[in-house]
Amino acid sequence: MTLPVADTWFTATKIDADTTLILEPHIHVLEQANMFLVEGTERDMILDTGMGVIPFKPYLNSLRSDPDKEIICVSSHTHIDHIGAVHEFDTRLVHPAEADEMATPSGLTSLFRRDMPEALLQTFLDAGYPPIGETLIEALPYAGYDPESYRLQGAPATGLLEHGDTVDLGNHVYDVLHLPGHSPGGIGLFERETGVLFAADAIYDGPLIYEGPGMSVAAYRKTFDLLKELPVTLVHGGHDPSFDRARMLEIIAHYEALWDAA
Repeated sequence: MTLPVADTWFTATKIDADTTLILEPHIHVLEQANMFLVEGTERDMILDTGMGVIPFKPYLNSLRSDPDKEIICVSSHTHIDHIGAVHEFDTRLVHPAEADEMATPSGLTSLFRRDMPEALLQTFLDAGYPPIGETLIEALPYAGYDPESYRLQGAPATGLLEHGDTVDLGNHVYDVLHLPGHSPGGIGLFERETGVLFAADAIYDGPLIYEGPGMSVAAYRKTFDLLKELPVTLVHGGHDPSFDRARMLEIIAHYEALWDAA
C-alpha cells in the first residue's frame, strides 16, 4: 500500500464570527466528520474531534482567538469519526447511553477496512457511499506514518449531557436534544435565540446510516418528529454542507417515505 503524503491534515472554514468548521480532507468521505469550534465569551466548545490520526488540539488552539480560554469537548456520539481526539481534552461531555463506549471503544478502532464487518460495508455501499480502499485514510499525515500504529483511544466522560440540559458558552446557550436513531446516545445542540441546530449524524445532507449496531429506524422516526417541531433556521450536520429548514424537511420526508415503503 502506497499513499501520498498530505500537505496539510486539517482544513478550517469560518462559518460565522464565532463558528469554525474543521475537516480532515484525507479521510474517506464516509468517516470525514464535521468538527465545529464555537468560541464563546465565557468558554469555547469543540463539537466532535474527528478520527484522531494525529494530535488535534494544537491545530485547534491555533484557530482560537484565546487559546488559554477554557474549552469543553462535546461528543455528539461515539463512532470512530467523532471521538478520535477526545482524549486530548480535559472536559469531555457525552450522553450517558454512550459514556461506556467513549471510555472503552468497542466498535471500529483501526484505520483498516479489514476490521469492518462485511455487512456494515455493504450497508455503506447500499446507502450510496463509494467503496473504501484498504484504509480509511487516503493520504499519510506525514512521511513515515504507519497506519497500523493507529488505535482509537477514547476517554472517560467527565460529565454527562441529557435531553433538556444546556451547554452555556456565555453568548451562546445550547439546548441539548437526545436524537437517537443513528446511535443510541446521539445528541444535538439547539440555540433557540438563532435557530441554529448542530444535528450531528441525526441528519445531514448526504446518505444517512440507519441500519447497523446501535441503530434503530423506530428511534429515528421519533427523532425526526422532534426535529420537525423545532423552529430551526440553519442545520450544521455531522457530515456534508449545512442547510436550511426547508432542506431539513425534504431530507426527513425522503427517509420517512423510504421507511414507509419498506
